[in-house]
Amino acid sequence: MRPTIFLRTASVLTLVHAALHTVGGVFGKPVPGPAEQVVAAMKSNHFLLMGNVRTYWDFYFGFGLALTCFMTMEAVAFWLLGSLAASESARLRPLICVFALGYLVLAVNSYVFFFAGPVITEILIALCLVLAFAFAKAPLPDESRAPAVSEVK
Repeated sequence: MRPTIFLRTASVLTLVHAALHTVGGVFGKPVPGPAEQVVAAMKSNHFLLMGNVRTYWDFYFGFGLALTCFMTMEAVAFWLLGSLAASESARLRPLICVFALGYLVLAVNSYVFFFAGPVITEILIALCLVLAFAFAKAPLPDESRAPAVSEVK
């Protein structure tokens, strides 16, 4: 198997995760009842912060959009890493490992504070990255290759 396949799969899963987070989380409507009251309270309590008037809703909404931006950037980065993996897979291993560990930690965070949907998606993304890491090996040296003219001294 080639790491490109796993990196591209991680890219698509991350983009889907970003889209669902945006639609359901950032722009989702609270259910009537206590959730609606909490959102109303978050929007109605204003405070001064570093010269700006903000609400807890501003922070909630802003951090939600920031997470969408980061996940979208990661999806693009995974796609680009998939292209690089064709020729530079061994050199990409540390970067792939960082993202894999990050998604495993994010899955634990989602398990503790959220619900099964993001946990499953983040575990699948981490699994794709772990598999990309595992299959990203140094190319075997081709000892039968004749040196190029520029390599001969």
